Amino acid sequence: MPKDRGGAPYQNLHIYYLEGRLDPHTPFPQKHFIGNWEEDGFSFLFFDRESDSAVNRLIVSQPGVTLVDRYTMRYDEWLGEKFQPVQIGRFTIVPPWCRDDQALTGDHSGSTIMLDPGVVFGTGTHPTTRDCLSALEKVCTWNRIDTALDLGTGTGLLALAAAKMGCKRILAADTNYLAVRTARRNIRLNGFESMILPVQGSAFDLIERTADLVIANIHYDVMKGLITADGFLTKRHFVLSGLLRSQARAVENSLEKLPVRILEKWDVNGIWHTYMGTTRKG
Repeated sequence: MPKDRGGAPYQNLHIYYLEGRLDPHTPFPQKHFIGNWEEDGFSFLFFDRESDSAVNRLIVSQPGVTLVDRYTMRYDEWLGEKFQPVQIGRFTIVPPWCRDDQALTGDHSGSTIMLDPGVVFGTGTHPTTRDCLSALEKVCTWNRIDTALDLGTGTGLLALAAAKMGCKRILAADTNYLAVRTARRNIRLNGFESMILPVQGSAFDLIERTADLVIANIHYDVMKGLITADGFLTKRHFVLSGLLRSQARAVENSLEKLPVRILEKWDVNGIWHTYMGTTRKG
C-alpha cells in the first residue's frame, strides 16, 4: 500500500489481466507491486511501474495461468475520479495525502474519515455509498447500535462511518484479500483497530454472526441469498444497497414476505436503490 505523502499515491498504474487464479502461496514480486485482485477465475496484478519481466516470470511458474492483456492508466482514471476531500452528510472523507488540505480546517464534529482507497473502489462518491452513509447516519442516530456487520466492505468506508457514529464492534468482511488489506490500512489510519475487525470471508457464512445492524452494499446475486438466510432476521436493523432498478424490485418483493419493515428508501435517478429497515425478530 502507498505511503502517506504530499500527492496522490500513484502517478500511473500498470495492470496485468491474467486468466486463471494464482497459487495463494505465490511469492509476488516485491518491487513496485501493489496487489492482486482475484475475481471469477481471473487475476489482476497492479504495479506502479512497468513490470513485464516480473509478470512473465510469474506466469511461467504458474501452469494454467495466461496473460490476457495489460493496461497502463493514470491513477485517477482507474478510480474514475480525482479523489479529493468530500463532504457527505456529517462525514468528511479525506485521502491521507490531503491531510493538510484546507478542507480539514474547521469543526467536523469528529466525523472526518481518513481513506486511502489504494486500487479498491469505494471513495464515497458512488450513489450507493452516499446513500448508505445517509442511512447509517439515520439508523445510528435513531437507535443504539453497538455491533454491526459490513458485508462487502471494500475500502472499509462504511465500517469506519459506523464506528464514527458510535458503533463499538464491527466486523468488516470481503471475499477479496486485497479489499481486506485495504480496509485494514484504513482502520489503522483512523485508529479503530480495537473496534473494527477486517476479515476475508463469505457473506453467506458471516450473516449468521450476531449483530445489531447488517450493512450490505453488495452484488445482487449475493444479496438475494443474504435476505433469505436465517441470520438476516436476527439483526434488528439493515441497510441494503448496490441494487439496480429490477434487482431492487425483486429484493423489495422478497422483503415484503418477511417479518421486516422498510423505514426509508433512496434511489438515484431511478437507477441505484438503497433500503433501510428493521426486522421484527431481531
